[in-house]
Amino acid sequence: MSDRTAEERQREIVRVARATGSVDVTALAADLGVARETVRRDLRALEDHGLVRRTHGGAYPVESAAFETTLAFRATSHVAEKRRVAHAAAELLGDAETVFVDEGFTPQLIAEALPRDRALTVVTASLPVAGALAETGTMSVLLLGGRVRSGTLATVDHWTTRMLSGFVIDLAFIGANGISREHGLTTPDPAVSEVKTQAVRASRRVVFAGVHSKFGAVSFCRFADVGALEAIVTSTLLPAAEAHRYSLLGPQVVRV
Repeated sequence: MSDRTAEERQREIVRVARATGSVDVTALAADLGVARETVRRDLRALEDHGLVRRTHGGAYPVESAAFETTLAFRATSHVAEKRRVAHAAAELLGDAETVFVDEGFTPQLIAEALPRDRALTVVTASLPVAGALAETGTMSVLLLGGRVRSGTLATVDHWTTRMLSGFVIDLAFIGANGISREHGLTTPDPAVSEVKTQAVRASRRVVFAGVHSKFGAVSFCRFADVGALEAIVTSTLLPAAEAHRYSLLGPQVVRV
């Protein structure tokens, strides 16, 4: 194994990271038959190329045009943090009567945290969100039509964006694969990006909710600037200093 080139090692590291969700320096060193410092050097190179984000003792894959995690995988990572963030985001509902709920696991948790004791109209491209809320009996649910993406079970393409363009929505709960001060909110798939762009455009207020690992990550398609957000909801795992830098761009930043 140790006679692999750096390029071959790095390709294997990315493959393992994408298959399992994260990699560990010590385990990789053993599997690849190289020193831990060699693995750390490989991870630094991969981070420079935007393929992984390093953590203490390892790394996790960055979502890109070529790679995106499935909804099933998202339902197993950072779950407690996502639940805290979702509940805090739902508390920003205010007097909104019409709400857009994005695709993804954190928006799904926001939908579940919305109050059941008042009339709400929820617009969504997400089949799991529509299914969960339709059963409440108190909400009017509008599912946007279109092509269903297998990984996230959400609708996309011109049918979806055309339907969205006819609405004026009080509040949008938006997710993203990455958020950075320089590049704004990004997602890997152009079709998803178009739906998110239209949702932001159609909504009077926009709230982004996401775990700390989304921050500083940049994906392929940009769909909104940080300044377009009324609020960012994340956890205290995002350092206060970094949260303050985002707040200088306009949004209120809530850390829970």
